[in-house]
Amino acid sequence: MERPPGRTTADTEPDGEAASGTERGNPDNPESTGELKTPEKQEPPESPGPPESPVKQGRRWRRWVRRGALAVVLLVLVPVLTAEAVLGVNGMGDPAGSARTRGKDALWLGHAWVDGRKTDADVEALARRLADTGIRDLYVHAGPLEHDGTLPASAYPRARWFVAAVHRAAPRLRVQAWLGDVLASETPDGMRLERPATRAAVVRSAREILAAGFEGAHFDLEPLHSDDAHYLALLDSLRAVTRAHHAQLSVAAHQIDPVPGFHSFWGTTTGHPKWWSQKFFGQVAGRVDQIAVMSYDTMQPLQRTYSGYVAQQTSLALEVTPRSTDLLMGLPFYQENRFGHWAHAETVAAAVRGVRLGLSRTDADRANFGVAAYVDFTATETDWRAYRTGWVR
Repeated sequence: MERPPGRTTADTEPDGEAASGTERGNPDNPESTGELKTPEKQEPPESPGPPESPVKQGRRWRRWVRRGALAVVLLVLVPVLTAEAVLGVNGMGDPAGSARTRGKDALWLGHAWVDGRKTDADVEALARRLADTGIRDLYVHAGPLEHDGTLPASAYPRARWFVAAVHRAAPRLRVQAWLGDVLASETPDGMRLERPATRAAVVRSAREILAAGFEGAHFDLEPLHSDDAHYLALLDSLRAVTRAHHAQLSVAAHQIDPVPGFHSFWGTTTGHPKWWSQKFFGQVAGRVDQIAVMSYDTMQPLQRTYSGYVAQQTSLALEVTPRSTDLLMGLPFYQENRFGHWAHAETVAAAVRGVRLGLSRTDADRANFGVAAYVDFTATETDWRAYRTGWVR
């Protein structure tokens, strides 16, 4: 923010009022009145002095630029530091002892499980991995959907084998098809939910994957802006299909506004709203059997502030999710360092702590609640250990 430069020259106006008096008329001047005026002694006007050198002008300009830059930094930095301090405090405290797994957790699985790269031995190893956990649902990637909403059967050629193999190795597990696509909400290319034909094609794709043996359909469409009525209409149509097949309808959900209306502010300044309003989150949650919050990629720099952020997200989601809907909070089973995600801060241990704090403070007895781990092919032993020790036991 620029500020106007100061005055660069001395004041050339004399102090006080203009001098007055009389002067003797000039007989040689025909315009003279001949009145006698006695002039007062006047000081000569101050000299403006030499002009400021270009070097001094440059220094003055740089000084004002620095001051303006400092003002902008303070305007941005102070609110951010205040918010981070609040999240740090929110990440403190002791969660309730009952804030543990309810046996309704989930795991996102990569495409290799249905395209022929995995074997029976791999399924048996997965079953052993999950035997002492609270994981019930597997979201296995069977897409992506085409931009027109269709899904070729060639995208999931080994689906029937995988579902049958899982049921043999771990009968308690439920296998859902993870279907996603990029929406044309911020770029020209992608799926357009405003087209009825596209939504109808997505519904047909859901019927097809349920006919292939999947026990549910899990949708992850991004970036999905808050208050998208076309998305709500799609969910209504999908719910009718999954209920008819006695199957699950599940979605991956964006995070909720940390302060009311924040998605509008962020969308205006960056072009990517990222968050949903709490009201819209509740409207989505009321239309599905499961809703899994993608509570990672939060831009948090510290484990404590990340825990505080997840605790807040958990509370906000619990407040508007029907008790009949399974609410799952995402855990980052991956390690990346980029804008929006710092691996040293967004750890599984910190996420679990935040989930337990939010659950304890808001609805400690909520039965239909769990966590969802993203994703199997990047998970480390440290991730699994943090999940077991922090959430399972």
